[in-house]
Formats: sequence, C-alpha cells, structure tokens
Amino acid sequence: MLSIVIPTLNEEKYLPRLIASIQQQDFTDYEIIVSDANSDDKTREVAVKMGARVVVDKRRHPSFQRNTGARAALGGIIIFLDADSVLPEGFLLKAMNEFQKRNLGIAGFYLDFGSDKIIYHLCSWGYNFLAKIRQSWHPISVGAGIMVKRIIHKQIKGFNETLFVAEDYDYCDRASQIAKFRIIRSVKLPYSIRRMKKEGDWKVLVKWLRLGFFTLRGKTVKKKIVKYDFGNY
Repeated sequence: MLSIVIPTLNEEKYLPRLIASIQQQDFTDYEIIVSDANSDDKTREVAVKMGARVVVDKRRHPSFQRNTGARAALGGIIIFLDADSVLPEGFLLKAMNEFQKRNLGIAGFYLDFGSDKIIYHLCSWGYNFLAKIRQSWHPISVGAGIMVKRIIHKQIKGFNETLFVAEDYDYCDRASQIAKFRIIRSVKLPYSIRRMKKEGDWKVLVKWLRLGFFTLRGKTVKKKIVKYDFGNY
C-alpha cells in the first residue's frame, strides 16, 4: 500500500483539489493522511469529509507534519505531497510502477511549473537539470514530491526538525547514503507557483538562489536567513 502524506497549514482552499485528483487516479491501493499543523481554518474538517485520515502536530513546520504523518502511515511506501499540488491522470500508477521496477529506496520528481512565462521555464529547466545531474551525488528533491520506502524513512529518523529550510534536500541526501535514489522519469510533478504569485517572481527566485548557495555546497540552514513563511498562501 502507498501512504500519501500531506502536510497542511490553513489549506482548506487547495486541499480539496489535491484529494480529488488522488481519488480520480487509476491506482487505488493507497491511504491519504493529512498531517495538520493545527490550522486556523477548516482544513481538518475538509480532509475528514473527503475521506482522509487526519493527524495533528501543533508545531508549525513541514518537517514536523511530514514526520507525524509518516508515523501514522501503514503503507510500505510513502509519498509526501504538498497540499497545493494537483496530480495529473495516471501519476500514481506510473510513479509506483517505476519506483518498484527500478528497485528504488527513495525518489524525487522533475517539476512542471505549468506556466508559459519565461521565468517559470527557467526555474523548471534549472531545477530539473540540477536534479538530473545530482541523482547519484548529493541528490535533491523538493518536499512537494518525495517517494520513499517507509523503512528508509525510519532508518534515517525522518526529516531533520531543526532545519529552517531545505530539510527536503537534507532528507534525500541522508536517505541516498543507505538506499538507491533516482528521479522518476515517467511523470512530472505539477509545482505550485502561488508563493511566486503572492510575493513576486523575482523576489522568490532570489530567495531560492540564496538558499541554493548554501544547500548546493552541502550546508544545512538552521537560521532564518530569509523570510520564508508557511501557511500564509
């Protein structure tokens, strides 16, 4: 079984679209776990109404929510998804088949920013290029889409809850030291640009570049070196 873990904080607007896209998949051997950070809106009520299992950790950071969700998982494989994603048709079946066929322990996804604007093309090309060339050396994957064997998650003790950002890159790097990491080739993950729309494209890009300066050198980010909010979108 596949455990789909979705960290949430005030996601009543976006969560229904993700869950609906999951329920429309041709892959059905899954459970949905919404791991909520004590949202102020109706996120939990929406999740329960749509058939998801809800767990709560009042500490507000994706690392806490992902780890709490993973502890509740029953499946042998976990996929972490962000609440503002919408899965294309056939996504789960293709991803699961490839993950198992290639005997992976952990995997990331190439991203599709879903826009014709040049800046989004540059972002997706740049990220996908780095993700491809670093598959076997300090691999990277955004937390919006990580697939991992549950036993591997346990062995590395989950996401590092002391990191401010880039906990997803750190997670993949540590997992790759004991399991095979690769990027899934059969499907792309639609990546939400809502942060860029709210804060401004170039402003967010500069933040990413600054954070990337640290993470691409193998450094972790524990201090709040940039303003990077969660749950305000």
